[in-house]
Amino acid sequence: MLAMWVEQLLGYAAGALETIRDDEHYPALMAWARGEGARHVGGNLALAQALAPELWNQTPLERLDFDCEALALPGRNEPCWCDSGRKTKQCCGAVTLPGPIPPHLMWMLSLRDWKGDTLKAALDSGRAPAQALLEAGLIAAEGGQRGRAQQVLEALFGAGDWSRLPEQAEPAFELLTDIYQERGFHRKKAALLDAILERGPLFLRGVALERLCLMHLDSDDLASAREAFVRAQQTLPDSPTLAYIEAMLLLHEGHADEARERARFWFRRLARHGDLDPEQLQFLADLAENPGATLAEQMVNSEEALAEPLTSLQALLEALSGAPRLAFTHAADECLEYHTTAREDTLFAAWQAHFQALVDEEAALGFQEDPWPYAGDWLAALCAHPEWLDSPQVVQTVAMALASRFGSLPWMAESFFAPLAGRYERWLTQLEEEGGRFAWDDADNAILLRTGLALVVGMERGDRQRSRQLAERLLVLDDQDSLGLRELVLDQLLREGRDEEAVRLSDQAEPGDQGPLLGVLMGRVLALYRLERLDEARASLREVHELNMHAIAMMCAENPRPIPLALEIPEPGTKAEAWQYRALMRDQWAATRGALGWLAEQKRQLV
Repeated sequence: MLAMWVEQLLGYAAGALETIRDDEHYPALMAWARGEGARHVGGNLALAQALAPELWNQTPLERLDFDCEALALPGRNEPCWCDSGRKTKQCCGAVTLPGPIPPHLMWMLSLRDWKGDTLKAALDSGRAPAQALLEAGLIAAEGGQRGRAQQVLEALFGAGDWSRLPEQAEPAFELLTDIYQERGFHRKKAALLDAILERGPLFLRGVALERLCLMHLDSDDLASAREAFVRAQQTLPDSPTLAYIEAMLLLHEGHADEARERARFWFRRLARHGDLDPEQLQFLADLAENPGATLAEQMVNSEEALAEPLTSLQALLEALSGAPRLAFTHAADECLEYHTTAREDTLFAAWQAHFQALVDEEAALGFQEDPWPYAGDWLAALCAHPEWLDSPQVVQTVAMALASRFGSLPWMAESFFAPLAGRYERWLTQLEEEGGRFAWDDADNAILLRTGLALVVGMERGDRQRSRQLAERLLVLDDQDSLGLRELVLDQLLREGRDEEAVRLSDQAEPGDQGPLLGVLMGRVLALYRLERLDEARASLREVHELNMHAIAMMCAENPRPIPLALEIPEPGTKAEAWQYRALMRDQWAATRGALGWLAEQKRQLV
């Protein structure tokens, strides 16, 4: 019965609103109610008349700057406000409505219909009820109108009066931050998070801190992510989301065993509360059993359209074994060359007909266009033709595509990158057995080198040791370091506490005419400090200061303003380059006892 009433009410209200927009005067609405309006409520004239003044009273009028022209509620013995001429008690006062009328209904429907300047003026008026803004924004997003949803939800959260926000504002807040992320409005997203954290209601502050933590994880700023997580834990200590975020944070930090222990702690603690639904409780139980696999499964299933093909790809890669022989030749200068075979070219051509995206030959890793909008097609085709993976060109593009989407997520390494790495490492062994230098520009060598880089990136966070070992093998083959792997290997050696090896690697001269890299020099300073070779550390730090005058101050600052990073590598000597190094490695400096204090002292002396 209630469902029927809601359907009738929405139909009636939409028709009433259309009539009001044509005239914006009450008599026109009443004339409509006694005619067409009655048909919306099953021919019930009394109900149609009783509804009209109720809806009129909550309808915003453009001629009144979006205020309402409310009628006074008549007494029982006064003339009825429907203009029937009868007393209220004998007319609308005798009608019992089949269900409630939301007090914001006509505002919500108006916000759904208005466009352009009218919508902007209505939002700027500040008269729209918060619940109407909330519902209109969510409806617009569900209909694919992301721009309208952003405009409406900005009015909801930009009103300044946080007490107006309904308790259901959480999904709207998350939607707005998602829209900002999708549309590249990073400053707006940061400003919204700051506003919520500064003066927002408690229930939104916790969600904002969780979002902030995830944002820092996405940008590899682990120190800031840890700080945001601690604040979120203090704000909402019993939020089940904290278990999920802490597991992600610990996996990003390379602490898989601790992630499992903390997930078990959260499961025990939250299970005792007894207020979780069975689905939440099962997720926490799975997280406690195997955090990495649980997060990977959640990621695979997060997009309905890709869940099945990605699951099929996991199964295909898990069954992958062996590796066909590749064709290598020795050039006169003792360089080794890889040449694609006719079979490999045929397999790649069949694959490329579905994959379509072309590799950007001018970049170490990148495509000329994004392959993921039509991933359902090429994933399904690959699973139907696993023999395509006999071609290194196919493995290259698959590894690159996976790295572009999942390379920053440590829990995806085991599912996608490790099986591909197994096949690639067999090819690498074949290459090493042949002997000789393996230069990027020779023959088809770039295919194998680029594939190796994609796998190193894909496993860097989820399987640091295997990633480093693969990078070291590639460095031996390609002594010109065409892939820029030396800095990455150095960072991983520092994370493993292998400081002597880090110093030796940093001692190697840069290939060709390249200048020193900031990451290599800063890594050398940290390794020398740990080894208590302080004079050498100071000398290297002077080189850092000459190379990038912002780097030391950026590393020492407690809460520097984040520098938005473009997709390209930051220019040498810039604040962006200094921020990137801080985001990647400050956790290692902070974890080294006394290192940041020593660095701050050296900064004062250098200045």
